[in-house]
Amino acid sequence: MKNSIILALFAWFVFFCGNNIVSLTNPDEVFYVQTAKEMARQGTWTTPYIFGQPQFEKPVLTYDLIRAGFLLFGETPYAARFFPALFALIGVLAVYFMAAVAWRDEGKAFTAAMVLMTSGLYIGLARTVFTDMIFSVFILLSLASFYAAFSRPSWKTSGFLLFHVFAALAVLTKGPLGLGIPLLVVLVFLALRKELSFVNTAGFWWGSVLFLLIAMPWYVLILQRYDGAFIREFFYNDHWRRLIEAEHLKNDRWYFYPGSMAVCMFPWVLFVVAACVKALRDFYQRKTSAFQSFLVIWIVVVFIIFQSAHSKLVSYIFPLFPALALLAGEYLHERIQRQEALFSRLFLGTGCMLAIIPVAFLVAAVKYPAYLPSKPLFLAGVGVELLFIVVAGIFVLRKNARLATGIFSLQMPLLIFLLFAVHQNIEPYVSTKEAAAWLMNGRTVNGKVLSSKFFARAVLFYTGKDVVLMNVNSSNFFSPHPVPDLNTEAKVLELLKSQPETFGILKKDSWKQLKGICERNGFFAQQLNVVGDAYVVKVAAR
Repeated sequence: MKNSIILALFAWFVFFCGNNIVSLTNPDEVFYVQTAKEMARQGTWTTPYIFGQPQFEKPVLTYDLIRAGFLLFGETPYAARFFPALFALIGVLAVYFMAAVAWRDEGKAFTAAMVLMTSGLYIGLARTVFTDMIFSVFILLSLASFYAAFSRPSWKTSGFLLFHVFAALAVLTKGPLGLGIPLLVVLVFLALRKELSFVNTAGFWWGSVLFLLIAMPWYVLILQRYDGAFIREFFYNDHWRRLIEAEHLKNDRWYFYPGSMAVCMFPWVLFVVAACVKALRDFYQRKTSAFQSFLVIWIVVVFIIFQSAHSKLVSYIFPLFPALALLAGEYLHERIQRQEALFSRLFLGTGCMLAIIPVAFLVAAVKYPAYLPSKPLFLAGVGVELLFIVVAGIFVLRKNARLATGIFSLQMPLLIFLLFAVHQNIEPYVSTKEAAAWLMNGRTVNGKVLSSKFFARAVLFYTGKDVVLMNVNSSNFFSPHPVPDLNTEAKVLELLKSQPETFGILKKDSWKQLKGICERNGFFAQQLNVVGDAYVVKVAAR
């Protein structure tokens, strides 16, 4: 109980503190929050809306949770980010209790939970409005429920029921993979152990009924209301098309996910790599325990599912990160206990990698003061981080691995502090709020606002104005939005002629395109301001 309280308090600090400081960011946070706002405006809890029309990129649960956050805390960034942070905290506790049950070792379980809580991608997704944290924690809870059923005969029925409940909630968060991932992990695990008959129990079949009762009503309702539109967008565009077509071409490489799995567990990269190598070798040689085998299968199944798709994003494989943390936590804890020489080398290597960050901050503060100013608070934070790394290195050399581990665990929270110290400099580059506020301050903006595709959702969110895409010779959104797409010069001219004045918030390239069109066709284009990477512009007839 004491360990779980410590974890919960530390997780609250890491995931919740300062969540109101930075405005909602481009392009995804504003997408989810704008959808929730439009649902409230439409008076619906079932149909997601964007740009005034139904949209079906994701199921409804995340949007409903954002609205619940608004009801609790008002329409603030903290409210929007509340449930991702809460689910991150739940995920840390779930890893702790799952490990404690499987290993019967609270120290090892605590280490695994700390590895997860203090890894880079986990903190990042805990503090942003995405579906991935919520979805992945439901997957984690589903698999933890199964393993409880598998390892404790007295929990078999309740474990299977909870397995299906959490899978159903995952399906309502992101789609069919909410069931596909945990079910495939379970079936592969049992098949390799030649124990598939384990699922032939009343708890499993009643759980299947419970899954249908929870997950299916929303899908049936939306199919009845929107039929072909829902099928085309949700099942074809957002599932099948992502399998056969790369949304982000540069990510469609065989090494993208292997590299992401290691790097995104920073600062535990070296321990994750070492733990995975050992676990795969032991699995191949059949030396793993049942729980270790379960973790390896969990990682491999999720990896294969998403590696086979051409559309790749780091967040897609996030459901396997709890399993990585469990393997790395076990490996780390055992090396602490044994005081192995390899452990010291891994820790010293980790310290060297960590030292690069504050040094890079110091260099950037001098060379790029617009991004990282030489403020005393910021420089003091950098100094403290360097000091912590040096002290941790001393503890490693003196064989005090526990204190070294504790100090390394503080590195990501310290990085968050450093970002807080420079948030005013960073915000204009991650959020369009300031550019939109500058545009709307003291001037009448009539008609539609021109926007680059990257800014479109944020311009709608922060100005409340109708938006058109300045998108000449470029593609539309992967999931097209119901927003006018000016993808030819003729369409741009048509808009400019229809409005006495046209204002815009554009990327630099789009602004150059617009200025060229105006010069060729007798319009006066004026750059009003530059806020971060957003160009606030005005076009009028000469």
